[in-house]
Amino acid sequence: MANYYNIDDILAEEEFVPVVFHKAANGVIIDPSSETNSVEQGAKVELPLWLAQDLYLRQAISISVPACFNQRTRLEIQADAACVDLKSRSPYFYEFGCKIAPLVGDKTIEILLLSAFKIRYKEILTKAYTAAYTTASKFLTLLTKEESN
Repeated sequence: MANYYNIDDILAEEEFVPVVFHKAANGVIIDPSSETNSVEQGAKVELPLWLAQDLYLRQAISISVPACFNQRTRLEIQADAACVDLKSRSPYFYEFGCKIAPLVGDKTIEILLLSAFKIRYKEILTKAYTAAYTTASKFLTLLTKEESN
């Protein structure tokens, strides 16, 4: 559950995750352009994390690994984590990853987050003390909210 007074925590839970409904749900409007107010069993949709967490706890859905943690991202981070634009994948990459890992049951997400953070933190410190402003400004555009803070 989000920290009620922490805006970054609230925004991290606004990220969308792919889910599959195990049960049909009536009176639910996922798509405003839809003609029905229901979701069929087996429907694949994207929901904000805060809603997906609650439905997951009620065993109404299963959550898939979001695109920002797909195999391509993992390979890019393994190749050179400092050059990967994590901000474009998710502004709250680390916080989102910590929240989604137990829900999808993928232990490799935790390892990925730790590895990326270690490498990028070292790069942030190096650039903070040695880089010229023009080089650092380009690097700053790649940082997630957690890294910027």
